[in-house]
Amino acid sequence: MTATEGTTRLVKGPGMLVVWLYGVMSVGAVSRSIFQIATEFDRAPLPYTLSALAAVVYAFITYTLVRGGETARRAALVCCAAELVGVLAVGTWTLVDPSAFPDATVWSKYGYGYIFIPVLLPVTGIWWLRRSRTQAG
Repeated sequence: MTATEGTTRLVKGPGMLVVWLYGVMSVGAVSRSIFQIATEFDRAPLPYTLSALAAVVYAFITYTLVRGGETARRAALVCCAAELVGVLAVGTWTLVDPSAFPDATVWSKYGYGYIFIPVLLPVTGIWWLRRSRTQAG
C-alpha cells in the first residue's frame, strides 16, 4: 500500500472546483473583514465580526479539502453543515431585522452580494464530501 492509498482524495473532479471556490471565498472574506475591522469596526461590529467568522470557516474548509483523508473529510463535512446553518441564520436575520446590520456581511441576504455563492457552496460541499465518501468506500 502506498502512502496515498486508503486516503480520501478530495481534490479531484468536481472537488477541484469546490476547493477553488472555497479558496476564492477565503481570500475575499479575509480581505474584506480585515479591512472593515481595521478601518470601521465601530460602525458595524456585528456584521464585521460575522464576516471574520465566515473567513475562518472558509479557510478551514479549504485547508481540510486540500489536506484530504477521512478525518479531514469528516471535519469539512461538519464545517460545511455549520456554514450552511450560519448562512441561513444570518441571511434570515438580515431580512427580518435589517437595522441590526448597518453594513452587509458575507452571509447577508444568503450571500446576495456574492452572487449567492455563500448559500450554494456549503450545499455543493456537502454533496461532494458525501459523494467522495461513497467513492472511497
